[in-house]
Amino acid sequence: MSAQTLPTRLRLGSLTVDTPVVLAPMAGITNAAYRRLCREQGAGLYVCEMITSRGIVERDETSLRMLTFDETEDVRSVQLYGTDPVYVGKATEILCAEHGVAHVDLNFGCPVPKITRKGGGGALPWKRRLLGEILEHAVRAAAPYGVPVTVKTRKGIDAEHLTYLDAGRIAEDAGCAAIALHGRTVDQAYSGVADWDAIAELAAHVDIPVLGNGDIWEASDALEMVARTGAAGVVVGRGCLGRPWLFRDLAAAFAGEQVATLPSLGEVRTMMRRHAELLCRHMGEERGCKELRKHVAWYLRGFAAGGELRNSLALVTSLAALDELLSRLDGDEPYPVEVLGRPRGRQGSPRRVVLPEGWLSDTDGTGCVVPEDMHSGG
Repeated sequence: MSAQTLPTRLRLGSLTVDTPVVLAPMAGITNAAYRRLCREQGAGLYVCEMITSRGIVERDETSLRMLTFDETEDVRSVQLYGTDPVYVGKATEILCAEHGVAHVDLNFGCPVPKITRKGGGGALPWKRRLLGEILEHAVRAAAPYGVPVTVKTRKGIDAEHLTYLDAGRIAEDAGCAAIALHGRTVDQAYSGVADWDAIAELAAHVDIPVLGNGDIWEASDALEMVARTGAAGVVVGRGCLGRPWLFRDLAAAFAGEQVATLPSLGEVRTMMRRHAELLCRHMGEERGCKELRKHVAWYLRGFAAGGELRNSLALVTSLAALDELLSRLDGDEPYPVEVLGRPRGRQGSPRRVVLPEGWLSDTDGTGCVVPEDMHSGG
């Protein structure tokens, strides 16, 4: 694909994103601090962690606390999880009317057992009519505010229970602005290889924009996915863990430039410090430093930093302690190119999907009893 034919922007209803790149919501990761860190690297749409619709409607303290935005976020984007059309509609209205949200994404792709056992996430699209009702309620609630509603889903529950083509048609009929497809089934979780052919099939099946998700580790992967599938843009999740500068490369790539950022350990150290600073600003120093711990291994992957130093960084409790530990890193060490293009974050292996009893007996879902979860977060 030539630079002239690359999508340079992403249009989601009334919302225009300057680079056709979306940060995938990740529980415990894509908080306000991390979203700002990534936004500082390049344009895109940066989505908040998944929040339950019931938690918003019933003013659950944890859920509302997750609705924290950085002062620089001019486009507030939130991903909702829900199984009840009324709750999802009410939550969408609250997000638009009270929190200034400019984009609502609905999660129908989460493979986590605590979600699927209640018929949510990647399990829900099996119930076609229920899916349609949820989407119609959300779109109707967002319409007075001019807020686009999008959907994120997977290929299906497993190879014998595929849902993505029906989900695309239902999303389009409901008035959704786009649909993102992770090219794996729920039972695959994050194992194996993402099926980009399914993304191409969905793009040919619907008229609304299709966003491709799965196995985008480098900017070149994003260009290849768009070229192979006809997707209108990409959704990036695990590829940016410990590498927020990936969004810099992605913005350059979609602008027709060839850029591959290879920061020295000194530059990575600076990024880690900036990340910690933003976390502490939003959460306070103690909690912010604790939140940074989970990112240490991702930032240092492939570098020769010793085990004792890594362990100390993974137990850091203050910015002063962090500064002292970071000063011990060899700032001149070059980036370990052997980790490029390789999976990051969780992978695991295929697993049995936990579903409500009798879930697969029909594809309707009308009147089915699905408990709406209260608590947000992973």
